[in-house]
Amino acid sequence: MEYVKLGNTGLDVSRLCLGCMSFGVAEKWTHPWVLNEEKSHPVIKRALDLGINFFDTANIYGTGSSEEIVGRALKDYANRDEIVIATKVFFRMNEGPNGAGLSRKAIMSQIDASLKRLGTDYVDLYQIHRWDYNTPIEETMEALHDVVKAGKARYIGASAMYAWQFQKALHVAEQHGWTRFVAMQNHMNLIYREEEREMMPLCKTEKIGVIPYSPLASGRLVRDASVTTNRSETDQAQKMKYDATAATDRFIADRVAAIAERRGVPRVQIALAWLLQKEPVTAPIIGVTSIAQLEESIGSLTLKLTPEEIASLEELYVPHRVVGAL
Repeated sequence: MEYVKLGNTGLDVSRLCLGCMSFGVAEKWTHPWVLNEEKSHPVIKRALDLGINFFDTANIYGTGSSEEIVGRALKDYANRDEIVIATKVFFRMNEGPNGAGLSRKAIMSQIDASLKRLGTDYVDLYQIHRWDYNTPIEETMEALHDVVKAGKARYIGASAMYAWQFQKALHVAEQHGWTRFVAMQNHMNLIYREEEREMMPLCKTEKIGVIPYSPLASGRLVRDASVTTNRSETDQAQKMKYDATAATDRFIADRVAAIAERRGVPRVQIALAWLLQKEPVTAPIIGVTSIAQLEESIGSLTLKLTPEEIASLEELYVPHRVVGAL
C-alpha cells in the first residue's frame, strides 16, 4: 500500500479510502443492498490487512448504523493511532426543528452523536456533507473550528458543492483565523467530469486533498449495460445521477472494457487508475460489498495507463448537468 499526505497536512492516508456507505442496517436506510454487521466485518478487516488505513462514513449512512458497525470493527481489528476515520454531517437525523443542517446547534449535537456511535474520542476528518443554504457560512466555520479546538476532530473537510461556495468557506476561515478545510470529497469519475472545470483547479491551487466519491459511477463503468444488481435496481441516487446520460456514457464504459481486456485486468482497475493519475486526487473512495471487489480495486495502485489510453478514455466525454452539488 502507498501512503500519501492528505492535502497540505502531515496526515498519512492510504491511496485508496474505503467508503462505508455499504455497511449498515438495511431497515434503517433507503439502501436494501447494504451489508449487515456480520458481513461487514470481514470486508473491513481485509481492507486493514491490505494496508488501507482511511475509512469514510457519515452520520446519515444507515441512520447512524454505519458508524456503529465501522466503529466496532476498527476497535476489534485496528490500532486507533494508525487509522484515519472520516465522517460527515448535514442530512436530517431526526424530525422536527434542528434535526439537520450545519447550524452551530446541529454540528455540536451531531459530532457528539457520531463519536458515541464510532466509539472514539475524536474523528480524524469531520466533513460537511453538503452546503447549507439556510445557515451563514460564518456560523458553520466557527462551529467546526470549535469542534477541532475541543479535540473532537483533527481536521475538517467538505463535500459536494460548487467551487465558489468552497472558496467562500476557505476565505471566511482565513479571514477569522479559524480552522481551514483540508479536503474536498467531490463527485468525479470517467462519466462525470464536471469537477475538472472549477473545483479541481481550485483544490490544486489551495493545496486541498481531493477524495472523490463514486469513482466507478455506482458500478456503471465496470459492468455490461445488460447486467443488473440489487443496487442498480434499487438505488434511486444513482438513477438520478446517471440515467439521463446513460446512452452516451455507455461508449466510455465500453472503452474501459476494451482497455481492460487488452491489459488482462478487471475493469475496475482501469477506471480507478484513470482517477489516481488526476491531480490533485489523494485517495478515491471505493465502496465495496465483497472482499473480491476490494482486492480487485487494490490492483489499480500499480497500474499505469499510457497517454494514449488516457486520451482514448477521455475523448468521448460530453458535458453533463451538474449533480451532487445541489
